[in-house]
Amino acid sequence: MSEDIKDKKNLVRIENFHRQRKEILSLPPKEALGRILNAAEPAALVHSFPEQDLYFLMHDIGLDDALPLLSLASDKQREYILDIETWDRDRIDISAVTRWFDLLYRADARRSVHWLIEQKTELLEFYIWKNIEVRIREHDQDPAEFGKDFFTLDDTFFVRITGDIPEDEDLPGDIDKNHYKGFLTRFIKSLAGFDHITYQKILLEATHLIPAEIEEEAYRLRSVRLAEKGFLPFDEAAGIYQPLKPQDLESGTQKIVPETVEGINAPVPLYASGLLEDSNLFTRALARIDTEAALQQLQSEFAGLCNRIAMADHKLIRSKEDLDHIVKKACGYIAIGLQTVAVASGNDQRGTENTSTALICRHPLSDIFRVGFGLALNLKWRAQKWLERSWFAQQGMSLTFWGEEWLGVLGGLLIKKPLYFDNYKTGVMYREFMSLDDIKASESALDDIFAFDDLLSLMDIELKPLSSYRFLTYKNLLLTLWVRKHIGLSGESRPLTLEEFTGFYTALWEPGEKPRKISQSMKESFLQWLAGTTGLKDYEISENLGNTLEKLFAEVEEEYGRVLADDLDPRYVYLFLLEK
Repeated sequence: MSEDIKDKKNLVRIENFHRQRKEILSLPPKEALGRILNAAEPAALVHSFPEQDLYFLMHDIGLDDALPLLSLASDKQREYILDIETWDRDRIDISAVTRWFDLLYRADARRSVHWLIEQKTELLEFYIWKNIEVRIREHDQDPAEFGKDFFTLDDTFFVRITGDIPEDEDLPGDIDKNHYKGFLTRFIKSLAGFDHITYQKILLEATHLIPAEIEEEAYRLRSVRLAEKGFLPFDEAAGIYQPLKPQDLESGTQKIVPETVEGINAPVPLYASGLLEDSNLFTRALARIDTEAALQQLQSEFAGLCNRIAMADHKLIRSKEDLDHIVKKACGYIAIGLQTVAVASGNDQRGTENTSTALICRHPLSDIFRVGFGLALNLKWRAQKWLERSWFAQQGMSLTFWGEEWLGVLGGLLIKKPLYFDNYKTGVMYREFMSLDDIKASESALDDIFAFDDLLSLMDIELKPLSSYRFLTYKNLLLTLWVRKHIGLSGESRPLTLEEFTGFYTALWEPGEKPRKISQSMKESFLQWLAGTTGLKDYEISENLGNTLEKLFAEVEEEYGRVLADDLDPRYVYLFLLEK
């Protein structure tokens, strides 16, 4: 009976800490720090934070200001911070180790020294080996033989701070070269003051260790610890980008959702889920989860997915801004995956919240992410395959031939991990795919590019006279060839003179007020010329490229609809090739 009462009290305490953490993480950083330090049990509250959440909170507050949190942190939380901060891929970053040893020392010197000696002995010895030279004086040896840089605390072990820092490199954080030796001197004295016998033992072992073995074993143990939180080694984390077909989702792993929060063994990271935006299909589906256990499991799973993406992308996430990019990427591809699965199943044409809620409760978020990313990857593969056989590539032209918009689409798809060409509509040129509409917009642009390239391949075009033209694009190439044919010039591909272009330009427009419109007869003439040149039917051209050609004429109207023939200046006409 007493055990049941104790378990209930512990459960209430855990739920209370969970509620406090949610409130604290919603506050501005400085207020969050004050709330923790003024809590009834600040140490217990800090220990209840998942390692990732405490790490992000400290960076948001500022490491110097967050020293009180670091002094309260558990050994496991401190170890996580060192695992994240002190490695450069598979090598120990000695400068970062110095920075964090100094922060730990300033937060709580005695506890930190004790922890390093007792639990991080190999790292401590490796650090000493990298930064300190040790000499042992013989009983009849003159200490002056060691030189003035050596000092001793027991007249037996003489040490000299060497450092492993390139001359042109400064240490990060508050430790610069002027304070570097001072910190190490204080640190060595603290080691000796804690336990002199242990201090001598560590110095001896540090001078005889095999650094490659120490670093390899430390990396192995770190990888195991981080894998539990989704930080898989790169070669394993990269599997998140392996595409998955919607029909293969049902045959994959299905989740078991705990019925109560007691079934969740570890504190749930809240930082990643706190950055979710309501406009996303995934977040709207999350809002429909009606059990706290299922919601916490999904939050924990989502945090692990974000960690895995960060490792696959070689991203070190220290702040909300860094994490926000990963969260948006994960949300976007999960939303695309949810919509794709719904469409493939025939239950929903766009993927409603109800359908999506059922999917995220049944299937791992990583699998749904892979379904969404697979659509972007298919676009990339289509673009690469077309590029190998395209007409424009065979002519030796660069991607700039396709103009700003299509160049942007192709440029975003042909990189290692495809991106959506946003063209600053949301403030950036490229961003991650966020919805099925983004996929369809890029797919539509690809189809238009492919169709236009096929059209040009059917035309007998001699590009040599134009190959050196600085701003040659598919737009001014096609329009210039049409003008030459319309005014009865030879089929040679060369720029027009201003005199040749002026007569055509006058006949291009319908009479009327500015801005003028291109006459319907000229549009029909253009279509007939294309049909005659390519051998295609005019309705085939309209069906495949009607919208693209209408956009081209609309661009001509927007650029030149207010310009009179007498005001034309070849320097500012870019939709037609004119001699400068």
